[in-house]
Amino acid sequence: MLNKAILMDRDGTVIKEKPGVYLSDPKALRLYKNTTKALKLFSKLGYKLFIVSNQSGIGRGYFTEKELNAVNTQMLKLISPAAKIEAVYFCPHAPNTPCNCRKPAPQMGLDIIKKYKIDPKKSFMIGDKKSDIDFGRNINMRSVLVLTANGKAQQKKYKNVLKADKITTDIYGAAKYIKGLENEK
Repeated sequence: MLNKAILMDRDGTVIKEKPGVYLSDPKALRLYKNTTKALKLFSKLGYKLFIVSNQSGIGRGYFTEKELNAVNTQMLKLISPAAKIEAVYFCPHAPNTPCNCRKPAPQMGLDIIKKYKIDPKKSFMIGDKKSDIDFGRNINMRSVLVLTANGKAQQKKYKNVLKADKITTDIYGAAKYIKGLENEK
């Protein structure tokens, strides 16, 4: 039997992001107010949870993979009482570096689907950028745009081409939407 999953962008979706600022200090990391509440609900609904993140700051030389791992470790520590994150996947490449892992390219999602036996049709991608929404579509998952961090600007900029299945104020709004879909079954 295949599992259902929630794939989430990190910066601007799970943790607070100042657009244009690259987080490399674990002490500066802040979860959104409703993050743990949302992750707890996803877990209660039986979803496996994953973080899928573009981290071009590595490719641009702004921080190292070691610094990124320290930030991710701090994030997982803050999340762990509420929910289990199965894995954190990231693309370290700068936007102008050819690769198949930078969202919206599907490789990170395809790797998760294969390794964790995920059913894309029962799964969701949640993020605050068009690339997150397109990534979800590229791996045949429904997608939710959250209006935190870059979300509002992305919604405005791409209003005619943004193909999110749902737009919510934050990750907890996405959790309530998904719970509603579960209740319809």
